[in-house]
Amino acid sequence: MKINQAFTILQHAGGIRAARIITEKYKKISWIKTMYFSHLLRRGVPVAKIIHEKWFFGLKFYTNTHTLDPRPDTETLVSSVISDYNYEKFPPRILDLGTGTGCIICALVKNIHGASGVAVDKSRRALHVARKNIHQMDMTDKIKTIRTTFDRPYNFGEQFDVIVSNPPYIAKNDPRVNDAATHDPSIALYADENGLSAYKSIANNAKHWLKDDGKLYLEIGIDQATDIKNIFLSNGWNLCRNEYDLGGIERVLIFEKARP
Repeated sequence: MKINQAFTILQHAGGIRAARIITEKYKKISWIKTMYFSHLLRRGVPVAKIIHEKWFFGLKFYTNTHTLDPRPDTETLVSSVISDYNYEKFPPRILDLGTGTGCIICALVKNIHGASGVAVDKSRRALHVARKNIHQMDMTDKIKTIRTTFDRPYNFGEQFDVIVSNPPYIAKNDPRVNDAATHDPSIALYADENGLSAYKSIANNAKHWLKDDGKLYLEIGIDQATDIKNIFLSNGWNLCRNEYDLGGIERVLIFEKARP
């Protein structure tokens, strides 16, 4: 099939942007594949899930149905860490809780000279994706992966300068969730206790993993800031600052351990 014919079909199914991305990805595309992609677009499947890649912080990541697609909002989280540690004399050790595709820790290690760390996830399939991305970016000597959860005080054998996390924070049955999110794994999106359970686990356990002078960086959902601040303040943390995303939404909270 000629590429312009495929473009027209895909445009009708998912719009001009989706058609452009897919046809640029596949320079040669068969009739069968074109119709299959058209079917997926009509079902509302995100383009990233169709072509199995998504750009994040200038880096191309492999993604699939077992991982949350990297989102522009999360770049605010990465930028917050880089602004604090890009000029530090000693490169940080980073712990990424719930790594998914590995996009956060890969972007940090790529942009902070000498940085290294550990990426954890409780999903075996998500860790397979993270390892694939770490390998493709030639970071296997800098980033270790571990299958565990932040719901318990796992012993990493070290403490970290930076802990970063984009945990599941959507309340179950939240009506604001768009159709595209239905193609992401629910384990990476939804949390109990009105979307706050993951933050409670991190507040309880991360103190064991963070150095006394380290910082904890968290992505949060819309209108969650007050509740999350209260959770951490009542668990022996101090709020350093907050950061807003490009849409003006309070998106990142940065904490440190309270001094005795």
